[in-house]
Amino acid sequence: METQLKLNHHRFLVLAVMIISFLQIFTFGSAFAQVAKQADSNTSKTVTEPFGPIKQINAGVLNIGYAEVGPANGPVVILLHGWPYDIYSFTDVAPLLTAKGYRVLIPYLRGYGTTRFLLSETPRNGQQAAIASDIIAFMDALKIQKATLAGFDWGARTAVIIAALWPERCKALVSVSGYIISNRQANLQPLPPKAELGWWYQYYFATERGKLGYSANTHDFNKLIWKIASPKWNFDDATFDRSAKAFDNPDHVAIVIHNYRWRLSLAEGEAKYDELEKRLAAGPVVTVPTITIGSDFDGAAADGAGYAKKFTGKYSHKILNGIGHDVPQEAPKAFADAIIEVDGY
Repeated sequence: METQLKLNHHRFLVLAVMIISFLQIFTFGSAFAQVAKQADSNTSKTVTEPFGPIKQINAGVLNIGYAEVGPANGPVVILLHGWPYDIYSFTDVAPLLTAKGYRVLIPYLRGYGTTRFLLSETPRNGQQAAIASDIIAFMDALKIQKATLAGFDWGARTAVIIAALWPERCKALVSVSGYIISNRQANLQPLPPKAELGWWYQYYFATERGKLGYSANTHDFNKLIWKIASPKWNFDDATFDRSAKAFDNPDHVAIVIHNYRWRLSLAEGEAKYDELEKRLAAGPVVTVPTITIGSDFDGAAADGAGYAKKFTGKYSHKILNGIGHDVPQEAPKAFADAIIEVDGY
């Protein structure tokens, strides 16, 4: 009897161990499946290439990388990105335009993506006239006489400059934040402390510590700027990482640092752009049809009242509440609608 009890007790223990082991395996398997499911979910968020192969063309001092979508014979729209962004700010804008028959061109600015200087000795110059001249050269290389230009940040500045200095090349204009041509003399004047705080990175870039810091931490620095400039935009890592590849350009840091130092008169530009800068310093008006866009990023200037008189052609202004700095990526339909609307002015 005692032997039988011991045997039954042993069998019970073996059975219990087997059951516990099975439950552990089942639980681990469920957990693993959950992890795998999560991994699949994360994988599904991988952002794909929306524009197809990036094209390259020699234009001025650059070999410019650019995306092109839409019918080859359609009216041309050139979309211009800013810092620290790239052509993928227009991922959801381009299809809305091509659906209306537009030929859409989206170049990487100097210092971004696959755009490269043709000669090593060319100054890595980020001044506004140089960047605008790049886009004129880009249009010349593609034999485009006239296009609608639309952009934000550096891209908006570039588009406004072209509309002001080369109105014969600009059919119509969409500019986020309005008239943002840099005036170096005006930039020497201090702003109220709260406004100065918003430009903290410009002062950081003015130092060698800032140049080294930006070079060492470009990815994290620019991701921080995205968050600060667009606090209500919950972009995922895949979206940022796709654009972050554009910052691996070998001239990126040099162009960015020079751009901001030039604005504060801490670095000189090239003499060949002096005449253009002289004309820009005079604050030329824009005569082509224009829509300007204000967003939360612009703060009190979002109403556009401060620059409305700079646009003397047919003009309107739109305010996008709840939208940050990267308007085309945060509000693609509103941005595309503005382009389509101004093209009809």
